[in-house]
Amino acid sequence: MLASLANIFRIPDLRKKVLFTLTVIAIYQFGANVPAPYIDFSKVQQLAAGASGSGVLGFLNLFSGGALTRMAVFGLGIMPYITSSIIIQLLATVIPKLEQWRDQGAIGQKKLTQTTRYLTVALAVMQSSGLVYLFHKGGGGLLGTSTNIDLILNYSIWRAGFIVLTLTAGTAFVMWLGELITQRGIGQGMSILIFANVVAGIPTGLNSVLQVGGKFKFGAIILVSLILLVLIVFVDQGQRRIPVTFAKRVVGRKMYGGSNTYIPLKVNQAGVIPIIFASSVLYIPVLLSNIIPAAWFRNWVNNNITPTSLFYIVTYFVFILLFTFFYVYVAFDPHQQADIIRKQGGYIPGIRPGPPTEKYLAHILNRITWPGAIFLGGVAVVPSLLMAAWNINNYPFYGTTLLIAVGVALETMKQIDSQLMMRNYEGFLK
Repeated sequence: MLASLANIFRIPDLRKKVLFTLTVIAIYQFGANVPAPYIDFSKVQQLAAGASGSGVLGFLNLFSGGALTRMAVFGLGIMPYITSSIIIQLLATVIPKLEQWRDQGAIGQKKLTQTTRYLTVALAVMQSSGLVYLFHKGGGGLLGTSTNIDLILNYSIWRAGFIVLTLTAGTAFVMWLGELITQRGIGQGMSILIFANVVAGIPTGLNSVLQVGGKFKFGAIILVSLILLVLIVFVDQGQRRIPVTFAKRVVGRKMYGGSNTYIPLKVNQAGVIPIIFASSVLYIPVLLSNIIPAAWFRNWVNNNITPTSLFYIVTYFVFILLFTFFYVYVAFDPHQQADIIRKQGGYIPGIRPGPPTEKYLAHILNRITWPGAIFLGGVAVVPSLLMAAWNINNYPFYGTTLLIAVGVALETMKQIDSQLMMRNYEGFLK
């Protein structure tokens, strides 16, 4: 293991990518600890100390690495970008123009990416406006605290507008940092930033569980976590290999094809994306509660959209199932894959090309996605069920944190491993 780690720094190109990624993470953490202008830092500390993190904005605070309760420049984190990506992917299935861009390859993807950026800025303006009003009222109970502390010094519409502008600019800058990691660093940029945020909060969260639940409950949660950790790695490595044979063909004086390969379909094909999607959707009622003045709606949100409530846990589990199937069928379209295999002169042994191949791929994909989706949902809610049963509200997002941390770490290790193997070095994975 240590030898493989040393090999990373022996390769100049890989060393630069790793150091660049670490530098971007450091810049992000710095921005997540710098308060926005006109914010009373002493009252921010008072609010953060009183907040249990179990409110309906708790998971947003989780994904921002605690920057939300600090009202930092990067307080919104990357949640606006994630929400924007979900909206664009959903609209791409119903709006012909977006669907046309999606099928245009690199050019269309560039247009979709630009549209996602514009929508991210618009969502950031909306979310920051709601949060400025929310923190002007001291959190309003949405962060797990009932204290009403005005965080903004000498509140005025102009100061509030400047804070909104700062938070929106911070979101745009975070989006740019994530894209830089994807282009010049290691791993998928947005996932790496989420990984850095959730891992940064693990020690504090576990310490809160120890203080509230005691040594026995803390030990039980650690034991369950180790079991889940092994299961996550095991399921993540599981895959169904579909054999594909390419017929021989003569082009000029050369013969091509005649080779056998396979299509690897992972049991957990969607990774941690459904977890993030489900959390983003459950954040929508929080936004609406800041806009809709009805007291009954806010009370319903406060009572039901909390990570330890039965309604939240069940809804979270169902959303994970739905988004797993949605993302898998968007990322691996059976019709498109069958068409690619046919155009390349390939076929699945025993299956005719065309519609029969599409039907076969859809059948296999459906069979392996069900256990993967149920596993994802189970790992996300099992720690929450334990903590709800033991009345521990200080760290109700542990299952989500574990899934994201392990999933992103495995994907990043695979990328590093492939780069090491390309240069004839021994990788991490055996």
